[in-house]
Amino acid sequence: MVDRPSHRRLVGQPLLYAISIFASLGVFLFGYDQGVMSVLEIGAFFTSIAAGRVGDMIGRRGTLFIGAIVFTIGGAIQTFTVGFWSMVVGRIISGCGVGLLSTIVPIYQSEISPPNHRGALACMEFTGNIIGYSASVWTDYFCAFIQSDLSWRIPLGIQCVIGAILAGGSLLMPESPRWLIDTDKDAEGMRVIADLHGGDPDNEVAIAEFEEIKEKVQEERDSGEVRSYAVMWRKYKRRVLLAMSSQAFAQLNGINVISYYAPRVFEEAGWRGRDAILMAGINSIIYILSTLPPWYLVDRWGRRPILLSGAVIMATALVATGYWLYIDVSLTAKAVVVCVIIFNAAFGYSWGPLPWLYPPEIMPLTIRAKGVSLSTATNWAFNFWVGLTTPVFQELIEWRLYPMHGFFCACSFVLVYFLYPETKGVPLEEMDAVFGEDERQERMDNESLASERRSLVRHERRSWFDRLFKRESSGPSYQRVATGNDE
Repeated sequence: MVDRPSHRRLVGQPLLYAISIFASLGVFLFGYDQGVMSVLEIGAFFTSIAAGRVGDMIGRRGTLFIGAIVFTIGGAIQTFTVGFWSMVVGRIISGCGVGLLSTIVPIYQSEISPPNHRGALACMEFTGNIIGYSASVWTDYFCAFIQSDLSWRIPLGIQCVIGAILAGGSLLMPESPRWLIDTDKDAEGMRVIADLHGGDPDNEVAIAEFEEIKEKVQEERDSGEVRSYAVMWRKYKRRVLLAMSSQAFAQLNGINVISYYAPRVFEEAGWRGRDAILMAGINSIIYILSTLPPWYLVDRWGRRPILLSGAVIMATALVATGYWLYIDVSLTAKAVVVCVIIFNAAFGYSWGPLPWLYPPEIMPLTIRAKGVSLSTATNWAFNFWVGLTTPVFQELIEWRLYPMHGFFCACSFVLVYFLYPETKGVPLEEMDAVFGEDERQERMDNESLASERRSLVRHERRSWFDRLFKRESSGPSYQRVATGNDE
């Protein structure tokens, strides 16, 4: 399939990790992003839905490039804004870029990753997101000492630089081999697979992976199904709902209450002004560190144990936060900081990275981009709702807000325990077996064969009955059949 060795300087694991780290700039951007989040999420919601079709049409790399360009343009408009409405327009444009990036980066990551490292690489990607968040907090802290409009223009300008770097670098990244094979660019797809396996086009593992992907693509084509949202919903409803639920609970479990409003949470607990921002910055460093253990654990423990344990710790920390705010004693300020740090650490190792890993790995290639686009849109929809209602709830129900999100953590525990299958180490092309669809299809085939046999038997019986009835209507001949007389 590939008649010459790769010309890439990086091949094998160095190439794989370089791609992963660089792609993480995409999630760094929406982790870093500054300002009123609800405005940005309007654009992110709609473009995350559109990203499904865009990713299928122009590829993963092309979508990454466009998303970075759109985000950079939006960031530039915000940086040089001259008024409120130009800021709003810039935020919405940046949101459009975020919607494309947040959908396509996890898909791209899952499609270039080997099964035994797929979880680790996705968790590295999430670490990039939290580094972005931490960078935004510390940038805000240091810029708070600037007594001019540069205090907010500098943070906005930094994201433009990162966006431009991502846009330029995306042109050097290889395309997803699965998208290439799915669009009949087999030679190029095989070349990328060979590069990811060390650059040798005759590598047996690379050839076997190519053949497995090609066989799955051909199998889907032979089925003759249209690649539409309607078909996806009808055939893969369970997978779509699980993917959407993972992103919904990533928001309902309380991370936005803690992260976006961390300074206010600390102010409620007694910290003031820059001290509140400083505490949020310290919390963000611990948040980053908490995202490192899943690099090692996710492909060893599996997805389910991490999600389940994370839900328990998060629920406990949120209930404790509400309790300390309720009793409001001298220890409340320090106790709330500890609770928030524990919550962030639990989220960073569980419900932070895994909802970005789980949807693209459970979706089949034919509808992966569309399925992930719906799960990502769910993230932004709930992100919008939580961001919009949190200030209201903080005023209306005060300390009760935190146990309320603790209840959602408990709900997510139940959902994972009963409904989420384990996907650790399973190749993307073999995910049907995890959901029992291979067995179900075989059963359906067997039932169809049995149905055909029953129809044949009924046809034979009906033919015999018709012959018998005709003979009955003819009088003497029926008697001969019925009695066996030869007269």
